[in-house]
Amino acid sequence: MSRLQMSVCLLLFSVFISSVSQILLKKAANRTYENTIKEYLNPLVIGAYGMFFCSVILTMLALRYVPLSMSPILESTGYIFVSVMGYFFLKERFTRRKLLGFALILAGVIIFNI
Repeated sequence: MSRLQMSVCLLLFSVFISSVSQILLKKAANRTYENTIKEYLNPLVIGAYGMFFCSVILTMLALRYVPLSMSPILESTGYIFVSVMGYFFLKERFTRRKLLGFALILAGVIIFNI
């Protein structure tokens, strides 16, 4: 694998980690807490922000070799990751608009890479 391919995979992994952390924050937001401190200082929230931090570091490492013109295209896959995980973990539904959005995102990624 070339350095560019490895960096693209690293960037996609970073986007996936960021998406997982968003799901964790949503799960934490759906709970009720005794007080404001426990709302922000609980394992889900702290873990999610830790994952965000790791995602930022991985993104910075990946962008050393991934062209900046490719970065927004790859970052848009986060919308797909979050929606799919929301379906499985948060019991959210896929609407026609979401499916159309997925198709447009995937078409954009494919067209950009051709």
